[in-house]
Amino acid sequence: MAHSTLNRLLLAPTAAVAALIGFAAAPAHAAIWTSSEQWGNYTTSDNYILYNNIWGSGAGTQSIWANSSSNWGVTANHPNTGGIKSYPNAKKIVNKPITSLSSLTSGYNVTVPSSGAYNTSYDIWDTDYDYEVMLWVNHNGAVGPLGTSQGTVTLGGHTWAVYKGDNGANQVFSFLRTSDSTAGTVDILPILKWIKDTKGWWGNETIGDVQFGYEITSSAGGLNFTTNGFNVSSS
Repeated sequence: MAHSTLNRLLLAPTAAVAALIGFAAAPAHAAIWTSSEQWGNYTTSDNYILYNNIWGSGAGTQSIWANSSSNWGVTANHPNTGGIKSYPNAKKIVNKPITSLSSLTSGYNVTVPSSGAYNTSYDIWDTDYDYEVMLWVNHNGAVGPLGTSQGTVTLGGHTWAVYKGDNGANQVFSFLRTSDSTAGTVDILPILKWIKDTKGWWGNETIGDVQFGYEITSSAGGLNFTTNGFNVSSS
């Protein structure tokens, strides 16, 4: 299910895989930044922006912590009701047109709960926020994408079920991995080019934000979502 409000636009992987793409284990000491504020945010030394982003109605409480762009997480206690409550995320700003990109890749490694209703997803925006590309790498509970099914496609190292919709503010292209993954890499650029060149759903958009986080609908009692590794690389 896509999510889009003006507020959330303001800021906008197994051990072997982790070792391969250079992720470090979480340190034992206290986090260098924490926040329970609705719009709490923090810019890391490598220019990622972390954002607590409790944007939906009927939300409970949520706290975000971070040691770095690749080691952060949230504890969320949102009621077992429908509707997305939050999308805590880390964001890297790209600001390049699709045809000017020679590569856009990302790695992820997460620990997510076995209960609750949520998805772990990338949220990729053009600079005008006319288009939203969601890449769900895992999901749990009563959650689903916006729009209608467009079949399946294998791109960027994964096989996705594709959905296309409109939330009234922007068009949404959702790619749901056909099996859940908690660690891996995604070659994002072929996905963006497929939308542009194969489907013709958008033009040569300038890619702005590449966000990654947890779109949480319910997490009653308090659930932990941990990012053990994350990076975005573009050229």
